[in-house]
Amino acid sequence: MELPDLQKYKDKFSQQNFFDKIQCVAKRAGAKLIYIALLLYYLMQSDKISLKDKAIIIGALGYLISPLDIMPDAVPIAGLTDDLGVMLYTLRKVWSSIDDDMKKKAHEKLSTWFDDDEINETEDIFSEDNTNGPV
Repeated sequence: MELPDLQKYKDKFSQQNFFDKIQCVAKRAGAKLIYIALLLYYLMQSDKISLKDKAIIIGALGYLISPLDIMPDAVPIAGLTDDLGVMLYTLRKVWSSIDDDMKKKAHEKLSTWFDDDEINETEDIFSEDNTNGPV
């Protein structure tokens, strides 16, 4: 699967659009996709990453909240697959900059939309067997 040019989506991103979209699709998207999006959101706010990486993150988050997708979000099951692919690709690029504080903030925000069982599903993103980044 070829990823889209993420830079063209950076104009779609705003904090309000991001949280509105996340809240709207949270249950359908699942805790993993939302957790990854939140991690990227909190990382983007830090000064630990380059402007280039911030632009990539903004592009990915803009793609997530944009109504224009390769696979429309309204398509059951498959509709969010392209969004997940973009999120995972972006998270892999910036993986080494994710810290425990960002994970904690993301989990706290997740708890407003998901129950504990769903939140526990996000733990395998950081499996110790995976030294190259998220699965």
